[in-house]
Amino acid sequence: MSKKKGLSLEEKRTRMMEIFFETKDVFQLKDIEKIAPKTKGITPMSVKEVLQSLVDDNMVDCERVGTSNYYWAFPSKALHARKRKLDELEKQHSDGKQRKAALQQAVEKAREGRQDTEERATLQKELQSLREQRAHLKAELDKYRECDPEVVEEIRKSNKTAKEAVNRWTDNVFAIKSWAKRKFGFEDSRINKAFGVPEEFDYID
Repeated sequence: MSKKKGLSLEEKRTRMMEIFFETKDVFQLKDIEKIAPKTKGITPMSVKEVLQSLVDDNMVDCERVGTSNYYWAFPSKALHARKRKLDELEKQHSDGKQRKAALQQAVEKAREGRQDTEERATLQKELQSLREQRAHLKAELDKYRECDPEVVEEIRKSNKTAKEAVNRWTDNVFAIKSWAKRKFGFEDSRINKAFGVPEEFDYID
């Protein structure tokens, strides 16, 4: 035989509400923990959880008196709660319909002027041609940019700076070679060979 399937949370909630509606009484948690398993088949371990979920959803009222919590729920309250929920859902449905209508109207408006007419096709071709011309002209401009006087002047300045830097390092190399010759009596050729300095090494004019 197959094992009997347990109650779902929603079934437990429904059965627990029946306890309140049928008795129209006020209970403590310990009372519900005794009644629910016997009369409604709700497992003792889940009674507190189910009851709290009903309190959280405002379906069961809870009031603390002294050190004890008391729970109650009357059919009239549940009826009003369901009516409020229904009104809320109907409003959401109405708002949704209005948003849908507005979106459909916006889509229709956006489609206006986008029909595949001969004029639109011609304009699209002209736009594509203009884009290609723009790309071609930009490429030509980039190609001749190096002839721009400002660019040429910038290159000249960069070359001058680089030349000055090279000649400063050349000064440093000659100074080190002079020091090495005085200190150790090395020949130029020996120093050049030891440090990989080319024989034609000299200042840049």
